[in-house]
Amino acid sequence: MRFEDEPVPGYPLPILPGHTSPGRFERVLRAGGFVVTTELAPPDSADPDDVYKRARVFDGYVDAINATDGSGANCHMSSVAVCALLTRVGYAPIMQISCRDKNRIAIQGDILGGAAMGVCNMLCLTGDGVQAGDHPQAKPVFDLDCVSLLEIACTLRDDHHFQSGRKISFAPRVFLGAAENPSALPHEWRALRLAKKVAAGAQFIQTQYVYDLPLLRAFMDQVEALGLFDKVYILAGVGPLRSAKTAEWMRKNVPGTHVPDAVIERLAGAKDQAREGRNLCVDLIQEIREIRGISGVHIMAYRQEESVAEIVDRSSVLRGRSPWYPGRDASRDATFDAPSEAPQASQRTTS
Repeated sequence: MRFEDEPVPGYPLPILPGHTSPGRFERVLRAGGFVVTTELAPPDSADPDDVYKRARVFDGYVDAINATDGSGANCHMSSVAVCALLTRVGYAPIMQISCRDKNRIAIQGDILGGAAMGVCNMLCLTGDGVQAGDHPQAKPVFDLDCVSLLEIACTLRDDHHFQSGRKISFAPRVFLGAAENPSALPHEWRALRLAKKVAAGAQFIQTQYVYDLPLLRAFMDQVEALGLFDKVYILAGVGPLRSAKTAEWMRKNVPGTHVPDAVIERLAGAKDQAREGRNLCVDLIQEIREIRGISGVHIMAYRQEESVAEIVDRSSVLRGRSPWYPGRDASRDATFDAPSEAPQASQRTTS
């Protein structure tokens, strides 16, 4: 998707009426495109090329890349650092912000800092408990939760001041998101939780893994009944399962993840279970594409990132559209061949 008013591919787009960021991700959603996002697992490394190598496998297949923030309470390169690197070359990162590790002072500083480096999209999360990760002796913070974080982010963006009331001179121009889990119990509360997040400022939602489509359809019916279809963009979470054993482990150990027996039986009966897991993901995307109120899919392919291109290709979910990536428009702009050639982050962004 190309926009006639973009100055140079990969640079900030003019902010249109009703938009809150100059990012491509928001622009594609508001233009009615069915978007695809994914997650980049931050490296256990200080080498920036480790980030670029992980991002390049998604080139041409996704509209935005989530940079996880200590997912599962495990330590990796920070989300804000990954996003800073990605914006240098024009990628559209979604900066995840977890309330687990920082108080409101540090979080507000990260929102301003991320926006200053060209980050246009931020996903507000409460965060996993430290007991789930590799540093269980760490002290959790949880000064905020997802809803209060969204409210503070909106205050910075829309009212131009910190929560304390002190004014800021230039507001972050960001598109704000949150997470939701249609499969968690009690099911009847999930749409109400989403409504609270939308009221607090969430403009897009990425869901946890969805393997039970009747459950997703019931959730979307509830969302529609609450009048939220015109207020938020919902991306359904999907991902390839390596095996029936993996599916069983997720069902038992990932809170709120519901994997139906039929899915496990399908994988168990396949000669190549990993391939069947990708086939299942393709089938899910094709069905999700037709559900009213769904604006895209969020593909979580942990340690299977190389499969995202195949899944997107085979699902035909983009319908011929080629999301922007560094080098796509090389004939118009030859500045994105290598990170070292990119302009300063403060001069550019894309989403």
